[in-house]
Amino acid sequence: MKKLLSMLLILVMVVGIFAGCQNTSDDGETKSSSSVDIGIVLPTKEEPRWVQDETRFKDALAGTDYNVEILFSQGDSAREKQNVETLIAKGIKVLIITPHDGAAAAAAVKAAKEEGITVISYDRLVTNTDAVDYYVTFNSISVGAAQGQYLVDNAEGTANKLYLYAGAATDNNAFLFFEGAWNVLQPKIADGTFEVQNSSKAVEYMNKADLSREEMGEIIEQITTDWKPEVAKSKAESHITAAPPAGVTYVLAPNDGTARSIFDQFAKEDGLTIYITGQDAEIPSIQYVVDGKQSMTVLKDVRDLVKGAIGAAVDTLENKTVETNGSYNNGSVDVKAKDIKVITVTQDNVKDTIIESGYYDASEFTGLE
Repeated sequence: MKKLLSMLLILVMVVGIFAGCQNTSDDGETKSSSSVDIGIVLPTKEEPRWVQDETRFKDALAGTDYNVEILFSQGDSAREKQNVETLIAKGIKVLIITPHDGAAAAAAVKAAKEEGITVISYDRLVTNTDAVDYYVTFNSISVGAAQGQYLVDNAEGTANKLYLYAGAATDNNAFLFFEGAWNVLQPKIADGTFEVQNSSKAVEYMNKADLSREEMGEIIEQITTDWKPEVAKSKAESHITAAPPAGVTYVLAPNDGTARSIFDQFAKEDGLTIYITGQDAEIPSIQYVVDGKQSMTVLKDVRDLVKGAIGAAVDTLENKTVETNGSYNNGSVDVKAKDIKVITVTQDNVKDTIIESGYYDASEFTGLE
């Protein structure tokens, strides 16, 4: 009996130890709690863009000797901080993070930095902290500039109706995108080529080439979509009612998800020719481009972005110098950056930029010639 009790006790202890060595990720997969080299925190699984990034990260790290764990914060800053704490407990040496809210993420990355972890801000910049070592990003100002330039290149005459939309006011990238677009659009607003229909603040500042952060914030507050298609749809409906479009209409949409929602609302109006921007080259929006609905998107080749982030992480792990080609002030320090090139995609070049480059397979789309 004593032997049996001893064996049962040992069995219980073994089971307990085994259970303690397992954890469940956001997607329900069981993972070992063995030491993790690189921890990655992405903002949400609800947007196709971030699921795409997850896949690219897994592909980039396949066959390497480094352990990685990817967690999603589902648009919740508290959960984001918890994710970072979970990865710290697993012994990560490098944290790659795309913040849901750039300012709110400062506390999380500070905790990582205090543990000697190298922090890489990925695609979105963590702001108001000196705890960020590197920023791997597409040049967000150039993204906005490409969007604005497309609208300018397709404008003729004067008094063209222009509707402005922006990303989330909590995302530093939204300011950078808007800054790039404003740099190109403002002279054409000032000379009467465009007339802004849906932002009194943009009209107020129409003759000001360089906006302060606060002034940009005033405009963005009026036109923010919060990166959510449903918010973009609601905003577009109210703007169409308040300032009906007519003839040739121009729309600065900040990304693909919002672009499709906004286009669908404007397309309900009779007799419109719509020029509308986007970014991220999402599959549904590439189909919209092929179909002549969404006018353009900015391809930010995630393969290159992931390569840049993983390259910085591996260089750090191997005590090599991380090569950078720029810097961004995050409100506290100038963060060394790797800027990745962006590409404008239109109906004219969609096959070359999307299909021939291997970014997507032609089977994903209909109507390609």
